[in-house]
Amino acid sequence: MTTPETPAPAPAGTVRERLADVLREGPATARDLSQRIGIREHEVADHLTHLARSLPHRGERLVTEPPRCLDCDFVFAERQRYTRPGHCPRCRGRRVTQPRFHIAAT
Repeated sequence: MTTPETPAPAPAGTVRERLADVLREGPATARDLSQRIGIREHEVADHLTHLARSLPHRGERLVTEPPRCLDCDFVFAERQRYTRPGHCPRCRGRRVTQPRFHIAAT
């Protein structure tokens, strides 16, 4: 007879607190964050938007390493969104890296 598995305990803190903890450890992509926190990848951008607004009150800021095109090396330096672009505006290539995020002190 098999015994039912006991569910893993819920991680301490809110989703945004857990995101902040992971981002303080070092750079991570939205995919990395979704896997470590246990949320869907497309939800990460919304949480990052709110996190970016609340961090300055703690003397921190959200740093974004912009995505770049793997075909022509175009860097999306002016991009304000936290999602990966669909294609490169210069060459129309679809091989674009994901942006990476981390938290730094101000």
